[in-house]
Amino acid sequence: MFKRTSVVQDIRVITMLNSSILEVGDSAELNLRSRVLAVQREAEVFYGREGNFNEYPVFSRSLPIPQIEENVTVTRYNLSPFIRVKHVAITAISSSSVLHIGSTTAINAECRIKNIRQLLNDGKRS
Repeated sequence: MFKRTSVVQDIRVITMLNSSILEVGDSAELNLRSRVLAVQREAEVFYGREGNFNEYPVFSRSLPIPQIEENVTVTRYNLSPFIRVKHVAITAISSSSVLHIGSTTAINAECRIKNIRQLLNDGKRS
């Protein structure tokens, strides 16, 4: 990996969560994982022992990894050994995301979300 110096004047991030990374500088490898079980209920009820990821196949399935089957040639000519950033403003970084100013060899990110909506059955809905 070609090393460069990252020079950042100003970064403003309001919110970061759920396995996110803000990286200034070089890194060899970034691995981000996030698992979210989002239950939205019409009535505010908590039953106790809820939220077992093992009950939902979406969290245990293997992910397909695309195979690169073509030759790619990349030629870079960096006029400066610096990566210069004046100003970055971000409202939110979430769910296995990365804001990276610098060089990296590999980034592997995965976010799995299961949304469940539980509505009341009052006889008025079809």
